[in-house]
Amino acid sequence: QVQLAESGGGPVQAGGSLRLSCAASISIFSTDNMGWYRQAPGKQRELVAAITSGGSTNYADSVKGRFTISRDNAKNTMYLQMNSLKPEDTAVYYCKIRLINGMDYWGKGTLVTVSS
Repeated sequence: QVQLAESGGGPVQAGGSLRLSCAASISIFSTDNMGWYRQAPGKQRELVAAITSGGSTNYADSVKGRFTISRDNAKNTMYLQMNSLKPEDTAVYYCKIRLINGMDYWGKGTLVTVSS
């Protein structure tokens, strides 16, 4: 029932920036936590950044200082600001929310391709 609409992915040169957006069809107040994951070819899907219902954030070591996760409660939207992009950031990025009832919902993913 919950729909997540991702946008903002695409090709970018190394050192550039992108902002990913994830618009939810449900109030963010109904979520326990939200996060961005990524999956590169042949690799496991990994957590990139997460934000809790209380606003606390955490990041994968590989993106600390470069990526920022945020949310806009009025727009029911979560963002991932990605700066100083590196080729190793190339992956499909997925938005995921966990509702207070414990159910997880995933977006379809958006491809980020960082070229050198």
